[in-house]
Amino acid sequence: MSMAKLSVITINRNNAAGLRKTIESVISQTFINYEYIIIDGGSTDGSVDIIKQYADKITYWVSEPDTGIYNAMNKGIKVAKGEYLQFLNSGDWLYSNTVLDDVFKLDRTEDILYGSEILYYQDHRCFIKTYPTQLTGYFFYVGSLSHQATFHKATLFDALYSENYKIVSDWEFYIQKVIISNCSTYYLDKIIIYFDMTGISQIQTFETLQNNERKSVLEKYFPNRIMADYEKFKRLEEIAKYSLYPYVQLFSQYPKLQRIVRRFMKLLLILAGKKHLIPHS
Repeated sequence: MSMAKLSVITINRNNAAGLRKTIESVISQTFINYEYIIIDGGSTDGSVDIIKQYADKITYWVSEPDTGIYNAMNKGIKVAKGEYLQFLNSGDWLYSNTVLDDVFKLDRTEDILYGSEILYYQDHRCFIKTYPTQLTGYFFYVGSLSHQATFHKATLFDALYSENYKIVSDWEFYIQKVIISNCSTYYLDKIIIYFDMTGISQIQTFETLQNNERKSVLEKYFPNRIMADYEKFKRLEEIAKYSLYPYVQLFSQYPKLQRIVRRFMKLLLILAGKKHLIPHS
């Protein structure tokens, strides 16, 4: 039997309604070259009954206590046999029933294939979140990829996710593989999933926990002299975004205004005795 192209791994604990939505989005795919793995954390809310309802569509499942989300994901990684792994948590769902076909008909071979997501809120508000085509160190300093909207080569998991962190081990994984090891990446420029914004990322202490764990990871991999530059750039970017951005946008739309401002700045430099600072262009 040939290897599946994709292993979809869903972790769940006491989220029966969300789990059903996730399962149905996976098994309704037109793409068939996948295996489906569900790791349940010993749920007591009827989740296991739902899993059993769809058991003929699920390649492997288990329900037992775990020590956290990355412990559950690691259980899935250990049994996965696909070329790529996708971590689609319970409550999140695939964008359409053709999205996996749309991804894998591209026949990409990069280590990490990543796409966009729709952030879905309880009051039905939706926001599309996109990502850059080039992943830089600074990108991961201020953010991360959508874990659920990313397909990871199984060969990247020579080591499993760290279970020392509660919520940033996938982010640490991207730093290890994309920044440190320079693995190959490809932006799919497609919406892959709906991300349920009512999950663990919405708990009251999330921001504090995330900042503390991210700080620990950064100190582990990078010297302070690099982080100092990134932090300075971040502050400048925030100033530009919130203070100057409207003016920059206006300025960019009117070439005549640009010429007037350039002439005015040139005059100021001449009057200030700083003629040597005038650009030659």
